[in-house]
Amino acid sequence: MTQPPTPPKGTSAAAFTLTGLAAAFGVASCCALPILLISAGGSAAWLGGIAAVTAPYRMPLLLIGTACLIVGAVLLVRQQRSAVHCGRAGVRTPRAMRILTLAGLLLGAALLWAGYRYV
Repeated sequence: MTQPPTPPKGTSAAAFTLTGLAAAFGVASCCALPILLISAGGSAAWLGGIAAVTAPYRMPLLLIGTACLIVGAVLLVRQQRSAVHCGRAGVRTPRAMRILTLAGLLLGAALLWAGYRYV
């Protein structure tokens, strides 16, 4: 009897990263993203509704975003160590997923910093 394929491991790091990225986007939508989009020649009118909802929750979103990104980074480091020690045969998390998680962590950290800095 064949067993059904198991989902790829490493989804917890990606989930924490996406949660941190969403919180960072909420923090940055108030001031930082409109400044960046307008200076790049874009429109920031669509951010008004998001900024109005997230502005009163700026500090909780900063804390949640920071905590989720830190947990996501710790889990990503554990995945990378596992990939190095086990070799190709023992890698449970696909390389593309680890790269996308790292990109999300970097983007989330940049958005959190911008949301904190440009108030």
